[in-house]
Amino acid sequence: MGILRRKTKIDQIKSKPVSTFNFRLSTFLFVIFSALSCSVFSQNTATVFGRIIDAQKNPIEDVTVSVFGGSQRPVYTDKYGKFEYVIPAGESIVLVFSKPGVKQMRDSVKLEPGQRYEMNRSLRLETLIGVEIVDQNRVQPMKRLDPKVVSYIPTASGDFNAILFSQPGVSSRNELSSSYSVRGGNFDENLVYVNGIEVYRPFLVRSGQQEGLSFINPDMVSSVLFSAGGFEAKYGDKMSSVLDIQYRRPHKFAGTVSGSLLGSNVHLEGCTPNYRFTWLLGARYKTSRYVLSSLDTRGDYKPSFADVQTYLTFDITDEWELDFLGNYARNQYSVIPENRETDFGTVNKALRLQIYFDGQEADKYDTYSGALSLIYHPNERVNMKFITSAFRTFENESFDIQGQYYIDELENDFGKATFGQVKNNLGVGTFLSHARNDLDALVFSEEYKGTYLKGKNQLLWGARWQYESVNDKLSEWKYVDSAGFSLPQNPPYTIDLQDVIKTKHVLASNRIMGYVEDIWSTRLKDTSEITVTAGLRANYWNLNGETVLSPRVTFAYKPNWKKDFLFRASSGYYYQPPFYRELRDLNGVVHTDVNAQKSVHFLLGSDLNFKAWDRPFKFVAEAYYKHLDNLIPYEIDNVRIRYYAENSAKGHAKGIDMKVNGEFVNGIESWASIGILSTKEDIKNDFYYDYYNSDGDKIIKGYTFNNKAVDSVRFEPGAIPRPTDQRINFGLFFQDYIPKFPDFKMHLSLLFGTSVPFGPPDFAKYKDTLRMPPYRRVDIGFSYALVKEEKKLPEHNPFKFLKSVWLSLEVFNLLQTNNTVSYLWVKDATGRQYAIPNYLTARQLNFRMMIKF
Repeated sequence: MGILRRKTKIDQIKSKPVSTFNFRLSTFLFVIFSALSCSVFSQNTATVFGRIIDAQKNPIEDVTVSVFGGSQRPVYTDKYGKFEYVIPAGESIVLVFSKPGVKQMRDSVKLEPGQRYEMNRSLRLETLIGVEIVDQNRVQPMKRLDPKVVSYIPTASGDFNAILFSQPGVSSRNELSSSYSVRGGNFDENLVYVNGIEVYRPFLVRSGQQEGLSFINPDMVSSVLFSAGGFEAKYGDKMSSVLDIQYRRPHKFAGTVSGSLLGSNVHLEGCTPNYRFTWLLGARYKTSRYVLSSLDTRGDYKPSFADVQTYLTFDITDEWELDFLGNYARNQYSVIPENRETDFGTVNKALRLQIYFDGQEADKYDTYSGALSLIYHPNERVNMKFITSAFRTFENESFDIQGQYYIDELENDFGKATFGQVKNNLGVGTFLSHARNDLDALVFSEEYKGTYLKGKNQLLWGARWQYESVNDKLSEWKYVDSAGFSLPQNPPYTIDLQDVIKTKHVLASNRIMGYVEDIWSTRLKDTSEITVTAGLRANYWNLNGETVLSPRVTFAYKPNWKKDFLFRASSGYYYQPPFYRELRDLNGVVHTDVNAQKSVHFLLGSDLNFKAWDRPFKFVAEAYYKHLDNLIPYEIDNVRIRYYAENSAKGHAKGIDMKVNGEFVNGIESWASIGILSTKEDIKNDFYYDYYNSDGDKIIKGYTFNNKAVDSVRFEPGAIPRPTDQRINFGLFFQDYIPKFPDFKMHLSLLFGTSVPFGPPDFAKYKDTLRMPPYRRVDIGFSYALVKEEKKLPEHNPFKFLKSVWLSLEVFNLLQTNNTVSYLWVKDATGRQYAIPNYLTARQLNFRMMIKF
């Protein structure tokens, strides 16, 4: 459930709320006025100060100290656990000490005017850093993840989404990409919000190495909620999942600087003394040149990705707040390929592909996004938010690459001196790829959200108008000459190009969306708790004239048992109105009559909080079935999705997900998850014919066999696996440390996913029954704390201002596994077609340093 943030007063005293704010006052006058005000009111105030520690006498940072039922602003303990708080004098005040993962404590105090009172307290940790805690979101199908863990997950992409890849129901087969699929959905079926603002991905990206930085800056994140299905009506119109990110609202000056062979990050944050104005600023730079050097294709890689983000909050008055979230990203990818050598095949027939390249590729994606939010909270029950947001992307894709390839058979006889060398040549060919693609897109929206609390009831509502404009120009083609067979030999003596797309589209449209949701909870006589969340979404798009309604409901029951169980059941309609990419077919033609895809979710799940070895753990299990209709079939090549732009399929996805997390090693979190999935689709009118002669021999269409008659037989493929049909997914993140040397830690990330379907590049979906090899990835990191957060440096130390300093050594792809991301299709001299695997990155080392202050 969303909880309204308590709005407090600027002077931390009981006084008349400031109802207006004069923006024309100079800074000097404001400071003078504030100082005079403080001197006047000081005779009616007192001060509480002290230190907060845990049972081991370690300081606890970021504990919120507030007045129960009061309106003054809270304060927070620093890295030494210290705090100082001004409170009204002459009254009985109840102080509340709280922090996620810490058992809340309340203490009463009554002080004389001007009195200073020391209050040192020891709080009991419910769970240590990194362990998932139980909160109000437990009753929803939303899982709370700890953003601090992201800093320790070894990943070649360096992306925040690495925290999702080992979650139940999530599949990722490309360490260079931030893309992921959830429970049989594709990359475009996932919602991502940052501070309630929906964020978007670039349109033209074809491969993981072209991807730059995803929107989310991990240094700025305060909370992470993720749902793999069955989410509430307040979230938007996608079929698979929702990732809800909240950026931090700082309460003091702090910062982070980190760097590695993959790039560098820096972030700063702070606030004014009265907490009215807070600011977050983050800048990132990433270069994957070092990682790309391990690919089979050798060349001069020049990737350069950078972004700048800011999140600003300003309390105009106690009731009105103004927030701004801004982002600029410039992602450039350039490569001059030189050569490639890939070994494939079987032990009995080992093959090798060699390619010599000419040409280059240069891609550029510039994105701008900004959101201005005006928040009104007249009291603790009501909260309203008005949002104006815009997203703009300028994308350019340009390449001319020629490749001369050779397919060779290798010697597989161990007894010969030439073992592993070329035995004979099977074919020589040339291919040429060309593209000049440009896309300019704008998404602008106005939105209103509201929340009302009354007792154990919470009412949420919202409305949104969105304008979309896309200007798209496509010009691309391929030419393949296998051993000269594409040369003109007969009239009209023309050379045929393949996959020719030359289109230009200008598209503008409007959407209107809205939702209403009610969350109701009650306690039964046996103290069991029931929570019901019911909501309805509506979406209208003027381009196709379609209106869809999405009712959604979640039922949660927490029995009064000795063990801490909670059971959930969710169901609902999840329509996904098409965005621009779903409208563009394989030939680049845009179809404006495409309707929304539909997914009906049925989920049944439970979670259990328990203790093992006297340490906290959590087990979550969820079974689901998704009925899919009005589907738009698509093909996946690396991270590029190409749609058929027609609602011509129906299908289903079903499975079960499980996860256990907790302190497998005392004091640090680890987890393991497994998902079992089956997803299929039945495409309308996807029949095909096989041809036979009179003897029953299958032949090629258009040819005769021994001058005998030819018969054709029509086949209906029926339900076939969807491109994301990965039957088993296993994810593990495990942390450990040397018992007598806890500053030295190990972080292990393991991903395993069974094969997914693929087929020849003729876009005949019924042929996509081949399977890629399983995805296996093990990354490991070793970190050492030069400066620890809980240990104060001596006053004479010049680095005493540092909060922590970590050094890390990471090993990517520890087992040196050749993972396949896609296939290159070529022919030999006989016309036989080969699927050449495109492998991902090999084993590599990375050094990283992270400094917090």
